[in-house]
Amino acid sequence: MNNKNENSKTALIPPHGGYRNLKSYQTAEFVYDATVVFCDRFIDRRSRTHDQMVQAARSGVQNIAEGSMASATSKKTELKLTGVARASLEELLLDYQAFLRQKGLRIWGKDSSEALAIRRKYQSDKKSDQSDLSYVSDPYGISQASPEVAANTLICLINQASFLLGRQLKRLEQQFLTEGGFTERLYKARSQARRTR
Repeated sequence: MNNKNENSKTALIPPHGGYRNLKSYQTAEFVYDATVVFCDRFIDRRSRTHDQMVQAARSGVQNIAEGSMASATSKKTELKLTGVARASLEELLLDYQAFLRQKGLRIWGKDSSEALAIRRKYQSDKKSDQSDLSYVSDPYGISQASPEVAANTLICLINQASFLLGRQLKRLEQQFLTEGGFTERLYKARSQARRTR
């Protein structure tokens, strides 16, 4: 094992942050940016729905970032905020489904040809070096798409982000169970310091 890995496991404050490299963050960030475009195009800017959808999308992004930074001193906070991010995206998902339902537009089935095409594109983006969608201007064409296509595309991407956050939560839970939290590290470090006096 190299010294860098050894030091990161024994450090009182472990490496943290790095959320920009998380595919869940990148996907949620795209959903946020695309939601702003969608709402400006299709939802009355003066309505509460416009504000609520944008804020739910923003909450998804911000809570991933905040949780990642908080992980330095609180795995519990990281778990909680990652869960909040996922819940915010679920709220946004319901808003997109309601939009389609109330406008009498079709909601794509999970295995429809359209939804599968979005998932294939998403997987292709994920495998390429340009997986950070923030560097690509409107890769899913939300600014030009019809209301039905735009809303359904965002539903597909929200589902992807939610899936990734679910996996992230399981990984964080496992890390917490095996490595403990900051309070435990503090106690161990203090105990060790006392023994070496």
